[in-house]
Amino acid sequence: MGRPGLNRRQLLAGLGGVTVAGSLGFAALGTGADALASGADTRVRYWNLFSGGDGYNMIAMLDSFRRANPDIDVKDSTLQWGSPFYTKLAMAAAGNRAPDLGVMHLGRVTGFSPGRLLDPWDVDLLAKYGVREADFNPELWKRAVIGGKLYALPLDIHVQLCFYRKDVLKKAGLLGDDGHIVPVTSVDEWFDVLKEAKKATKKGLQTIGMWSSDQNFQWWFFVAFYTQLGGTWFDDANTEVTFDTDKATQVLEFLRRHLTDGYVNPGFAGGAGAEQFVNGGPFVWEGNWSVPVFDGAKIEYGATPLPPVFGQQATHAESHSFVLPHQADRGGAANEGAHQLAAYIVQHAQQWAAGGHIPAYTPTLSSAAYKKMNPQSEYVSAMDHQATEPKVWFAGSTGILAQRVGPIVVSSTVGSAKPDAAARSMKSTLTELLASKNPMDGRTAAQGGAVA
Repeated sequence: MGRPGLNRRQLLAGLGGVTVAGSLGFAALGTGADALASGADTRVRYWNLFSGGDGYNMIAMLDSFRRANPDIDVKDSTLQWGSPFYTKLAMAAAGNRAPDLGVMHLGRVTGFSPGRLLDPWDVDLLAKYGVREADFNPELWKRAVIGGKLYALPLDIHVQLCFYRKDVLKKAGLLGDDGHIVPVTSVDEWFDVLKEAKKATKKGLQTIGMWSSDQNFQWWFFVAFYTQLGGTWFDDANTEVTFDTDKATQVLEFLRRHLTDGYVNPGFAGGAGAEQFVNGGPFVWEGNWSVPVFDGAKIEYGATPLPPVFGQQATHAESHSFVLPHQADRGGAANEGAHQLAAYIVQHAQQWAAGGHIPAYTPTLSSAAYKKMNPQSEYVSAMDHQATEPKVWFAGSTGILAQRVGPIVVSSTVGSAKPDAAARSMKSTLTELLASKNPMDGRTAAQGGAVA
């Protein structure tokens, strides 16, 4: 693949030697040598991280594929979400025991040593099964390309949203004639909306839930509003930090103001914001994966991308994407089956949208069936206004960047650090991370970690 292989011993060292293959369940994963399903002549081994509602929807799509393609036996395995999943995937690829198909967050792909632990997609083979670059948002597709090769096939984007109670906002005079929240285009307008909504809110409920003490959510919100201001992270060569502390301070002050002005009750920690919303709170900032929860609560609500308070539309977005974990002998029927399976699911993602995610395959978004989905059709514009983490090895969903910078954002939001001091601390941390080396291959970002 153009670089020397990364063996299992090197990978363990790179991961800090904190675990061994047996404790990861590595030995138990096997090679899929058990008997094929009746009538099948090809097996595709597929690992994913989907549980709960997402797991249910993925199983339904897999079953649909099986009915349409009885000659392909899909052996799917669901692993624990987060770092354990990525560690197992890396170990399997390094030990030449990788599945034929896997799932990753797109932001994590750059740090996963493409060419060593991931194999590139055969775009001609994808086209054979109906998937082409032209069917995707250009920026989303570009993020999946490293070194001129496609290393991820996006299934969706999942975004941070502003959920609102229509009953409360109607009482407050904040619903337009179309039944949606009135437009908000500035910081002052947003806090005016919160002021009026608070007047219409039942006693004992906060005006907005925004995960004020959660490092991941606060980081995601920061990324969104910093992008609205046109903020950047690094230069094109990834050799210099371009992080703008003045813009960062503006964002941090904005987030902090929700608490100081009394719209967030700091005593309601974690997911209490969603509970308050169900009980009648007017607003909550949550991921789109909360759509099934609020649907199930049978409340009248809407959802939009995070408000463009700094003028430019942008809301934080990540993407579940299909990947090909490295196999020394990749090719043949199993490899083609992996391409066929991924292409099928991407093109049949209507059910996936029921979980709140925005399908990456744009023809789905223009279908009559999707346009009838609410609130999904209300926030579909987020596809064209994605605020993403920088394309460097230490970024990605719940990755090192979020782990290091997220707590700094929280410290400002909850008031234990001043916004300007927190902004300087963020820049210092970014400088440190930019000089650090990816444990997967010993390279800094400037040495090839994010060449698109």
